[in-house]
Amino acid sequence: MSRFLALFIILPMTALAGVLDNPITLPLYEGTPPNHQDSSHQEIIESNDRRIFIRQVTTPTIEVRLPAKGNATGHAVVICPGGGYRGLSYDWEGIDVASRLNGQGIAAIILKSRLPDDESNQTPHLSPLLDAKRALRIARHNAEAWGYDSDKIGIMGFSAGGHLASTLGTSFDAGEPEAADPIERHSSRPDFMILLYPVISMRESFAHSGSRSNLLGNSPSDELLERYSNETQVSPSTPPTLLIHSSDDESVPVENSIAFYQACLKHGVETEMHLYPYGGHGFSLAISHGGRLSTWPDRCLEWIKELEL
Repeated sequence: MSRFLALFIILPMTALAGVLDNPITLPLYEGTPPNHQDSSHQEIIESNDRRIFIRQVTTPTIEVRLPAKGNATGHAVVICPGGGYRGLSYDWEGIDVASRLNGQGIAAIILKSRLPDDESNQTPHLSPLLDAKRALRIARHNAEAWGYDSDKIGIMGFSAGGHLASTLGTSFDAGEPEAADPIERHSSRPDFMILLYPVISMRESFAHSGSRSNLLGNSPSDELLERYSNETQVSPSTPPTLLIHSSDDESVPVENSIAFYQACLKHGVETEMHLYPYGGHGFSLAISHGGRLSTWPDRCLEWIKELEL
C-alpha cells in the first residue's frame, strides 16, 4: 500500500510540471515602453491589513491566470484595478476578481499599467491607455495558446480602472497590419466591457477630482477634458457594456455610470446596468457587504455567458 501511495504522489507532480507555471507574469513590452523617460522612480508595493497597493509602475506587466482547460468557456477578461490613477489595488480588484472569474471558466489577465502621476512618463495621460491597448493585443495574440477565443476578450475596470477600461472601449484602434511586431497588428478593441463603480467623466459636475488631477494635471485644457470624458466618446462601435454601481457612492457619484449608460442607449450599444442602494465605493467582490450587492459577480457572469459575440 505504501509503495502505491508513493507512486501516486510522485507521478502527478511530474505530469504537472508545466501546468504549475500558472499564473504567468509577462512584461507588456520588449525593451523600453513607449512614452517612457528615465527617472529615479522605482515601483512601490504598499501592503496593509486590507490590501496590496502598487505605485510608480515603471515596468508594466500582465499576470495571466487561466482556468482548468475542462472548465474553460472560451472567454477572457483583462482586469484594470482601481486606485485613483495614483496606484493599483492589485489584490482587492485584481487577484481576487481573477480567481472568481477562473472559477467560472473565464481566463483572467490582470493589467499592472503605468500610472500618470510619476516622472517616468513623457506625456503622463498617454501611458495608461497605451498599456491597456497593448494588454488587449497580447491577449488576442495569445488566445489560442492560452485557451480562449480571440473574439471573446473583454475588459473589466474598477473605479479609475473603470475609466481606463472605458477609455479603451471608446478609443481603441484596429492595429497596424504592416507592423514588424505581430502583436501590434491586432485590434485593441475589447469585445465587451464590465465597469464597476467607474470614473467616467472629467467634467466638474460629477468627476472624481483625484483621478482627474492625477491623469490630466491640475489645469487640464478643455480638449483633454472632452477627450477623457468617456460619456462623450461613445459611438455605435463601442462594445457591449455592463455597469455596476452603488447609489450611495460618495467618491465616484453614480451619475458617472448613468451618463455612460445613457450614451450607450443613444448610440445603440447593447448595455445593462445594475444600481444598488448601498455599498459605497470600492466594494470589490462585496463579500463583507452581503445581501444583493454580493451577488453582482453572479449577474456579471450570467451577462458574459449570454452575450452573442
